[in-house]
Amino acid sequence: MISSSLQRATEVAGDRWVLLVLAALGDGPRRFGDLVADLAGGRGSIAPNVLTDRLRRMERDGLIDATLYTARPRRYVYALTESGHELSAIVPALTAWAARQAGGEPLLHDLCGSPLQTRVWCPTCSRTVDRAEHVETDNEHALRWV
Repeated sequence: MISSSLQRATEVAGDRWVLLVLAALGDGPRRFGDLVADLAGGRGSIAPNVLTDRLRRMERDGLIDATLYTARPRRYVYALTESGHELSAIVPALTAWAARQAGGEPLLHDLCGSPLQTRVWCPTCSRTVDRAEHVETDNEHALRWV
């Protein structure tokens, strides 16, 4: 049975533009025009109305804060909230997975050059959890990624 927490997560982050906005904001606050430029390329550009919709939804879901920086015209700067930073931790894992599937280069640690890995970690016993059968979905809050 799929947990209700996973279902909620896919409702919030199950859209490619949401994931790409999370990645773009991971480097710091951005203005609307900056986000449009950051999201250009690859498999197409985001339409302004689609970006506006995603930003409003992400703000409603508590992933970003929109701070007004000019009143006329109304313009905002967008930044990740604590919840948005927490969710953005999935972006490197997805990026690494996609690179492996395409036979590309893994994500590397800037300091030592080693390939990065994503693991589930239990803070109580300080151990990584490698297999899904060791994860209880009713106790999801006891696990975190490292």
